[in-house]
Amino acid sequence: MTTGPWARRISATAVSVAALAAMAAPAQAATTGIAADTSAATASASAAKVDYATWQKDCQTVMDQALPYLKARIAAAEPGEKQAIVFDIDNTTLETDFGFSYPQPANKPVLNVAKYAQDHGVRLFFVTARPGIIYLPTEYNLEHDGYNVSGLYVRGLFDLFKDVAAYKTAQRVDIENHGYKIIANIGNNATDLSGGHAEKTFKLPDYNGQLS
Repeated sequence: MTTGPWARRISATAVSVAALAAMAAPAQAATTGIAADTSAATASASAAKVDYATWQKDCQTVMDQALPYLKARIAAAEPGEKQAIVFDIDNTTLETDFGFSYPQPANKPVLNVAKYAQDHGVRLFFVTARPGIIYLPTEYNLEHDGYNVSGLYVRGLFDLFKDVAAYKTAQRVDIENHGYKIIANIGNNATDLSGGHAEKTFKLPDYNGQLS
């Protein structure tokens, strides 16, 4: 997707910052677990709202498994293969429940893996349940934090009435239809990872739905 002019970004940020601030509040929605390729994190903080240090440690545990896989998979790319990684945004690439400001800080363990991938020619795509009204400030936030955004998928009006998991799966299908091989899908909720269309999934902690 193309990036709009700087002035258009600033205008969109001004009208959408309240929405982003609301999204930065602690989430209350619950999701069910998923049998992902990678075990997410320890259950040490599942009984109460997780603290930041525990969350970062648990995210790092998952990314310590993701990085060796990605290094090997990137090195084994077939000639002409267009590799891609799909990321969720809230509490995956950005510190949504911990970053009470705009731009929200990057989730550093994930950013480090993303930077390795993008530095080695892998395209980064972001599939989020965020509404389209905050597309531009979300794109700016990601790029500000150091992510190279090859594509950002947000929910349009009619998408808001669809099952989130089905919506996210459809976006991965669209990425594949543009000729990309999705070598990894990284998110913190079941809806981010179910539905296939990725060679490997990595689940970050959501502590039984305590994080959005």
